[in-house]
Amino acid sequence: MKRRLHKETEQEKINMTQQATEKAAAWWRESTIYQIYPRSFADSNGDGIGDLPGITAKLPYVASLGVDIVWISPFFKSPMADFGYDVSDYCDVDPLFGTLEDFDRLLDKAHQLGLKIMIDQVLSHCSDQHPWFVESRQDRSNPKADWFVWADPQPDGTPPNNWLSVFGGSSWQWDARRRQYYLHNFLTSQPDLNFHNPQVQQALLDAMRFWLARGVDGFRLDACNFHFHDRALRSNPPATNRDTKTVQDTNPYGMQAHIYDKTQPENLAFLQRVRALLNEYGAIAIGEVGADDSLAVMAEYTEGDDKLHMAYSFNLLTPSVTAGYIREQVEQYESRVKGGWVSWSVGNHDVARVMSRWGGADATPAFAKMMYALQMALRGTPCLYQGDELGLTEAEIAFEDLQDPYGKTFWPEFKGRDGCRTPMPWQAAAPFAGFSEYKPWLPVPAEHLPKAADQQESDPESVLNYVRHILRWRKQHAVLLHGDIAFADAPEPVLVVRRTLGEQVLFAAFNLSAESVNLNLPEIAATKTMDGVHLPAQRDGTTLTLPAWGGWFGQTA
Repeated sequence: MKRRLHKETEQEKINMTQQATEKAAAWWRESTIYQIYPRSFADSNGDGIGDLPGITAKLPYVASLGVDIVWISPFFKSPMADFGYDVSDYCDVDPLFGTLEDFDRLLDKAHQLGLKIMIDQVLSHCSDQHPWFVESRQDRSNPKADWFVWADPQPDGTPPNNWLSVFGGSSWQWDARRRQYYLHNFLTSQPDLNFHNPQVQQALLDAMRFWLARGVDGFRLDACNFHFHDRALRSNPPATNRDTKTVQDTNPYGMQAHIYDKTQPENLAFLQRVRALLNEYGAIAIGEVGADDSLAVMAEYTEGDDKLHMAYSFNLLTPSVTAGYIREQVEQYESRVKGGWVSWSVGNHDVARVMSRWGGADATPAFAKMMYALQMALRGTPCLYQGDELGLTEAEIAFEDLQDPYGKTFWPEFKGRDGCRTPMPWQAAAPFAGFSEYKPWLPVPAEHLPKAADQQESDPESVLNYVRHILRWRKQHAVLLHGDIAFADAPEPVLVVRRTLGEQVLFAAFNLSAESVNLNLPEIAATKTMDGVHLPAQRDGTTLTLPAWGGWFGQTA
């Protein structure tokens, strides 16, 4: 009996060691991501465009938020047709943003502050000014002739099939030199790379290794399900349900079921190659997924330990939201995922700011606080977008100031993405809100000045200081970091989250409206109200009163 007990104890030690190793390896599950859009964060040289030295100077502010990972949108060499998402050199910094040495200094400073740096990788397409494409379009027999997706026209001269561009119109562009069409899922100046060519895959993996060797901690993979296309170039069928999560209703792109132009099965093997490379450096990757069934693709791309570490989609970046919708999206993902991980984001550089998008005209600082507490209650790695921690609203940009090519195409029904990309307001009284000493590339909205960072620093009730508080509060509760997630039934507009870890149970209730609500939740009878949430709520037994944008957390003793 003693020997058996001894063996069990040794096994327990082995299990504990394995659990500790797995926990250390999965540090990103406990982390929070903060996205920086370089053009709009901080301008150090007075040209009106943010840059890498500007980011470096503001890293102490970023660290003060309590985030762990800084995702920096593209800063590589680019003609800037899509503001850096059209790369002309994967292994160099565009002079607008600085130099490689500036990036190295940024990386060193971030690591000194305990921050990890994750950079964008735009692999599915590049710029038409990239040397690869310049060579590829010369003729049909050059060494890079098959590095991009080329196809002959149909007998009547029309494109090879009916595929559409996300940015409007056909995704095929005629090239007179080769007398063929080339594929572009986005702008005509963003030709798609041919991932069916092993040389293309290797070249992109080599570019990623370049940055890993410099010390980056991970990558955000832009449009990561666009890498491969159907070799047979079959046309897409009509959509049975319009896709309004990734495109606007004014865009015919949503009228197709995108079965053949993206999300091909060959992508899984490529993502495994990416993961093998990342493992060499202990780095991570998060993938952006825009698909007809994004949740299923997210689950597929993150299941197991051999592909992406985590993924996110546009499912919570919708124009509006209800409690039932959030529950449905999370439940659908959780029912499909097999050991994978999600990053739930409510804002980024591609959608209107959440204060205006979900809060509407009634949005107040209380709404922003409730939204961040809700985001911290979900299972996954939260991702915050610069300026949302200040409670910034969507900016109205006049057509003459518009920069976004997407917005110019669909104006005025869709005004583009510039409204969420305006410069960060650092100092309310400084010229251009302290972002730059020169007129910025986008205007600074007057309504953002009272919300500038310097105005919120000394206010303990500010949105900025609440974000700092709730991010640190989340890390104090293992059930929020590692627990399972479910939901309790509640009428609109209330969302009730249930997190469990072993015998520990945590409930969180949120009022997604500007009107006070009362509800009875028998499930919370055995819970104790948690301190430190700082959201308005009253409890009487199992009855909760949640004022406008109120919230409550409770856990079992």
